[in-house]
Amino acid sequence: QLGELKRVIWVITDWYRSQSYYDSSSWRATWEGEGGGVLLNQCPHQLDLWQWMCGMPCEIRSFMQYGKGRNIEVENDVTTYARYPNGAVGIFTSSTHDTPGTNRLEITGDLGKLVVERSAITFYKNKMGEAEFNRTYTQGFGEPGYEEIAIPITEKETGHNGILQNFTNAILHGEPLLAPGEEGILGLSISSAMHLSDWTGKPVDPMAIDEDLFYQLLQEKIQHSTFHKETKAQTLNTENTY
Repeated sequence: QLGELKRVIWVITDWYRSQSYYDSSSWRATWEGEGGGVLLNQCPHQLDLWQWMCGMPCEIRSFMQYGKGRNIEVENDVTTYARYPNGAVGIFTSSTHDTPGTNRLEITGDLGKLVVERSAITFYKNKMGEAEFNRTYTQGFGEPGYEEIAIPITEKETGHNGILQNFTNAILHGEPLLAPGEEGILGLSISSAMHLSDWTGKPVDPMAIDEDLFYQLLQEKIQHSTFHKETKAQTLNTENTY
């Protein structure tokens, strides 16, 4: 329905976390305890969905800020530029210090654009493919036009409860897994490429990561960490959170 992928933009900044959240446990937001910040704690599901829907990018260039507005040592502000084998591009932006935050996904193809925001899916369907319009239109200024279509959302549970039920059904009844374990490496490859790109200041292919270099740099961050924080173990209220 969308045709060939041209652009994907995901702004997900509604992971707001106050300092009290980070102070609730000593392992939170540390290189030794988590190995990263927003990418490893809050965003793994989105990174997995990003590659599941759009495929793996062939190049990533990432820019991060560490401890922005918070007494932490890991990344809590990320902006990443991605390139795909067909020439499409992507932007992924996330943070834990914006409020109110945004969760908006746009996927643009030759035949239109899909927007997912505020529990709604909208398809802007081009009346003609952009490539064909560009090839045949002769009047200078103009666009192919589009139809706005609201896509209904079915009630099938595909969040945590749905995945756990699917896992149970796979054990009991042989139901195919929606998210088999080997799928996890792809989203992790993207987050590792993001880290490595920022640490080295260079673009990284997430399918060809220098794992030894990544491990070396991560260990250096752990060993040279001078970060210390006072923590008070407590049980947090997770109502209305993810």
